[in-house]
Amino acid sequence: MRVNFTVNGRQQEADDVWEGESLLYVLRERMGLPGSKNACEQGECGSCTVRLDGVPVCSCLVAAGQVEGREVVTVEGLADYAKHREDAHPGGGCASGACGTTLDAAKRWQARPADGQTGEAAPLSPIQQAFIDAGAVQCGFCTPGLLVAADELLENTPSPSDQDIREALSGNLCRCTGYEKILDAVRLAAARQEEAVQS
Repeated sequence: MRVNFTVNGRQQEADDVWEGESLLYVLRERMGLPGSKNACEQGECGSCTVRLDGVPVCSCLVAAGQVEGREVVTVEGLADYAKHREDAHPGGGCASGACGTTLDAAKRWQARPADGQTGEAAPLSPIQQAFIDAGAVQCGFCTPGLLVAADELLENTPSPSDQDIREALSGNLCRCTGYEKILDAVRLAAARQEEAVQS
């Protein structure tokens, strides 16, 4: 079957999709977007978390055919999604399908400095920068799912309580940390977001 859906703000088409293929498989293997990780394939670990129509879901549990006509945001599109949200929809999200990261740009994305001489990196989303600043990234396997879930939390709950953060991230497992640095990162991003709104 052919599946047409929006990925990181751009209309995309996946051909020859088998009915039983997961959204995770289509994103990673057919579209070349490896950010969402394939770990448990049972919806238990959260490493494959993406936003489907704005809601965090485990992409390993979503049949590819179910995304026909819908919008998906992956970790590869998170920075552009956050930037667009800040510029065009303060305090909201983008459901128009006319903005975001192109599939080609997402495929070319690499975690390396944009300028080899100065070492300056390409802009990150606020939650991505907070994870780095708080030291919340260990091996990195769970990080994409945590980032997507935390981004959704901060979009809908700009000043989350610790309980809000714990609940929002409860579907994401990390085997490297005690979660405190991850919680610190979300708190930091929330504080920075609140400070930006006030100024």
